[in-house]
Amino acid sequence: MKLIVPMAGRGTRVRPHSHVTPKPLLKVKGRSIVERIVDTFAEVLPSPPDEGVFVLGPDFGQEIRDQLTQICEARDMSAHFAVQKEALGTAHAVGCAGDHLSGEGIVVFADTLFGITDDVSLGAADVVVWVKHVEDPSRFGVAVREGEEVVRLVEKPDEPISNEAIIGIYYVNDLSGLQREIQYLIDHDVRGKGDEFQLTDAFDRLLQDGKVFHTASVDAWMDCGTIPALLETTGRILERETDDLHQGTVHNSIIHDPVYIGPGATIDGAVVGPNVSVEAGATIKDSIVQDSIVFRKGRVENAVLHDSIVGRHATAKNTTGRVNIGDHSSVG
Repeated sequence: MKLIVPMAGRGTRVRPHSHVTPKPLLKVKGRSIVERIVDTFAEVLPSPPDEGVFVLGPDFGQEIRDQLTQICEARDMSAHFAVQKEALGTAHAVGCAGDHLSGEGIVVFADTLFGITDDVSLGAADVVVWVKHVEDPSRFGVAVREGEEVVRLVEKPDEPISNEAIIGIYYVNDLSGLQREIQYLIDHDVRGKGDEFQLTDAFDRLLQDGKVFHTASVDAWMDCGTIPALLETTGRILERETDDLHQGTVHNSIIHDPVYIGPGATIDGAVVGPNVSVEAGATIKDSIVQDSIVFRKGRVENAVLHDSIVGRHATAKNTTGRVNIGDHSSVG
């Protein structure tokens, strides 16, 4: 079972934290978005993924490949890499995986986190599309049904034809068939919304060709695509995952859970929480912090912060209010 993860985007809406670290590698309560995706499917699929295929941007360096390789090796998976040189749409991104598109696999876009509590039964489906009921479907691709049967997949419909939003997760029992449909779109310049090659259109071609499509649902769908969304999602994860919250050192401080204190992190003379993630090696000293993230080896001192993000090796000192500090930067 392969896991195909397109992640070539630069994550501009979570800058400055994506300048160095791609958004899918940002930590949420001690684990990156990619790690959480891999772990979710290892838990719920009939057979866990044994290969990870990551479609990267052309400027992603060796450090990123090394991190992804370590994530895979820790989970008995092999890691493979492809490059999307130009952003031409979701179908183009998946198509860049090239020769790796064979056999069965999961295609998942690492823009969101999701909760799947039940084991997934793939049954006799050629494709399983994960969906979530939404009030406004115009911003998403949707699955259109006639009774229980999926009859169409439409990207960002102009008319309200379905409230089942496609959330960017697909099981495909024949990845080479999907690759053929993607190549058809590209060869015939069949572009969809945004004048891009849309994966929804490639899947719809499979559907119209008679392939059997089932849907599956998630019990949580959490956006990580903007700074406010990343903060909100971190709070939701802290509420959902109450195990191993306090791994670091707390001295002369008040903790209003949920608060994650990662390995080697230090809270000293501070009031922290709720909804704060203090990643590994970070420090909060003589401060009040709530609804915030302090990434690895970040430091907050003599500050009163809310709805803030302090990057890796960054410092917020003598500061009050809301801040958004990139890696290796200092405020105050």
